[in-house]
Amino acid sequence: MRKAFALLLGLTIPLSTFTPVSADTTRTPAPSAAISWAPCPEDSGAECGTLAVPVDWRRPAAGTFNVGVARRKATDPAARIGTLVVAAGGPGGSGVDLVLASPQILTPETLRRFDVVSLDPRGTNRSNPVVCSTELLQQAPDPIVKSQAEFDRAVAYSRRLRADCRARTGPVFDHVDSLSAAADLDAFRAALGEEKLSFWGISYGTLLGQQYAERYPRRVRAFVLDSVIDHSVDTRTFMDTGTWGAQDAFNEFVAWCERDEACLQHDGNVRTLWKGLMARADRGELSVPGQPGALLTPFVLSWTALDYFYSADTWRPFSELLAALDTGQATAGQLPTPLAAKSAQDVSPNPFQIFCEDYRLPVRDFREYDRHLRRLGGIAPDMRYSFLAVFPVFTCLGEPSSIPNPQHELRVRTDTPLLVANSLHDPATVYPWAVSTTRQLGRSGRLLTYEGWGHIVYGRGPCATGAIDSYLISRTLPARGARCPAVPPNTGTDNLRKLVSPLPHMPGWTSPL
Repeated sequence: MRKAFALLLGLTIPLSTFTPVSADTTRTPAPSAAISWAPCPEDSGAECGTLAVPVDWRRPAAGTFNVGVARRKATDPAARIGTLVVAAGGPGGSGVDLVLASPQILTPETLRRFDVVSLDPRGTNRSNPVVCSTELLQQAPDPIVKSQAEFDRAVAYSRRLRADCRARTGPVFDHVDSLSAAADLDAFRAALGEEKLSFWGISYGTLLGQQYAERYPRRVRAFVLDSVIDHSVDTRTFMDTGTWGAQDAFNEFVAWCERDEACLQHDGNVRTLWKGLMARADRGELSVPGQPGALLTPFVLSWTALDYFYSADTWRPFSELLAALDTGQATAGQLPTPLAAKSAQDVSPNPFQIFCEDYRLPVRDFREYDRHLRRLGGIAPDMRYSFLAVFPVFTCLGEPSSIPNPQHELRVRTDTPLLVANSLHDPATVYPWAVSTTRQLGRSGRLLTYEGWGHIVYGRGPCATGAIDSYLISRTLPARGARCPAVPPNTGTDNLRKLVSPLPHMPGWTSPL
């Protein structure tokens, strides 16, 4: 794995074919009408409102829509430093919900010193969400296609779904990219009357932070990119690095099984059990309990494992799931469930359009796609692929060749360096992305490595949380090469996961976690 990791670091190179966005340090959106704040319906201790922003920032006169915003004021106004933006992951996470949950996420000192604010990114939740026909989402094909004909049908489906979502969502559909969201954030800053912002973004929310810092460097006070997205990768690099992370997570789970009696397969061979389950899935012999027609394909089974690997605290439940699948006693609550079994609504949210407008990851035909899949099988002999490496490429096949916010190497020049924080064994935003992003930031970046497992660093022990808090409050950077020790599994350090980053899912399915 060390050799593979070294190779993948070499693959995380910027794309010279993409044009970087130039920093705009002078033009700032005019302050909007004051936000009408009112107590949030879910929590009267926070305030909610809406902010009108242009549908298309390149043509602001063409129309506006409202984004949902929220704030929780500093608990000690006399000690207040300023405004801390908290940006959710996804795509599809809710910044408003993150503000509502902030007392359970952030430390008391951080809550004392900052007004905690956020917005729901355009195309999600309270901000004109992208919605699509539920019936059409239920028809999503399996991403592991086996012929040119299946590939062509998948492209046709992607285009049909895109047209449906576009018609149901309205004009915002074409402008849900993260660069437009960065302009929304600066309009929010102006409406708040703030000169500069502090920022803690997680997972996909780190792309918002990167692009804001790139475009508005003079508005940056202290920015934390926690579990970072690399916006410089091409199709092959994206798929290879993501799949490496999935296999690395599986290897870490196996190592835990071998050393810890809490694993039900401690005295057996968990790799052999897993390979047997994948073989049964290949033969169509695994299904969702109580739904014989809902087959657990190898792709769904691999995706299920990845969901459990988001947290070392769910290694034990994953071990239980493997045992239950082996004996045929698995329950529906342990596995992904087809949407048809839970929802009869006409439309469902589909925020993944945001990714399709942020990443151009083309695949010409089945032969090229199949070469990718075969290569991934070599990188990940157990997992075969990563859901997060294959599904995004597959689901965006029908997108136009020109998108609003294609990849490019970062051009960030801020007075205070951005703090990049990442788990060494993160199955979602893989560690090579953190190394690559920090390299792109140069003098404007600093990397903090958490030597443990799972997704999102903040909250994983006093070392990691203390380093991030110290940076946000006093702008004190960790030393170069700083590392925080792993917190042992099953110690309750991951109990905030559902609050901070929604798990990925395929259209037509819901995640068990």
